[in-house]
Amino acid sequence: MEHKSLYNLFLQVSEGGMTPDDALKKVEAESYTDLGFVKIDHGRQSRMGFPEVVFSENKTVEQLAAICRSHLKIHDRLLLTRLSEEKHSLLNSKGLEGRYNVTARTLSFAPEFQKKVGQILILCAGTSDLPVAEEAKETALIMGNEVEMVTDVGVAGLHRLLDQMNSLRRAKVIVVVAGMEGALASVVGGLVRVPVIAVPTSIGYGVSMHGIAALLSMLSSCAPGVSVVNIDNGFGAAFTASLINNPAESSD
Repeated sequence: MEHKSLYNLFLQVSEGGMTPDDALKKVEAESYTDLGFVKIDHGRQSRMGFPEVVFSENKTVEQLAAICRSHLKIHDRLLLTRLSEEKHSLLNSKGLEGRYNVTARTLSFAPEFQKKVGQILILCAGTSDLPVAEEAKETALIMGNEVEMVTDVGVAGLHRLLDQMNSLRRAKVIVVVAGMEGALASVVGGLVRVPVIAVPTSIGYGVSMHGIAALLSMLSSCAPGVSVVNIDNGFGAAFTASLINNPAESSD
């Protein structure tokens, strides 16, 4: 239950409009919803600042539709990740219309809200890394952040990155998405005084080993201030970036 809802509940009890027993039942009912195949965690908003996110791979359209309807009864924000175009089309036909990003494979349900203070900059090394970068962008946006994304600034043409110094200086936190050898994160880490979150992607030839080479390179970075998430985890990088951007955010 969100803080504001919980406060209003306490207010009703104090004013005699609800009994303590009824209030307790309401809190228990909203902690999670058991749909049999899934338990939807409604308390995550209060604990972590953002409602539950649905990883859509291997879930059926019927399961996703049930999750969406149950969740949206209580929360007005919801993010589905790794959602195929086919599943999106079927969900849309069931009346679950949100903002679908075909490159990111995300479906967002969110009201309009004031942007948070501070900007998250997402740097994408190459066009092939865009799906992961777009997932990071959609995650940061639905969490209410001001987001800028700059694409195709990999180290093979370093002048392209150096042309973006104004954007690098404006950012409060930077997400760097890169495959191949993943060198972009170290370069950026040596240019800025803000946290850098590195996202290795599974893009590359042979010895890149589906992103392991980039992961190891980023983990071995000599640049201070660079942290690393898992391969292709644009969502995780943006979630962490949002917490850095607004660490003391209230869940009101």
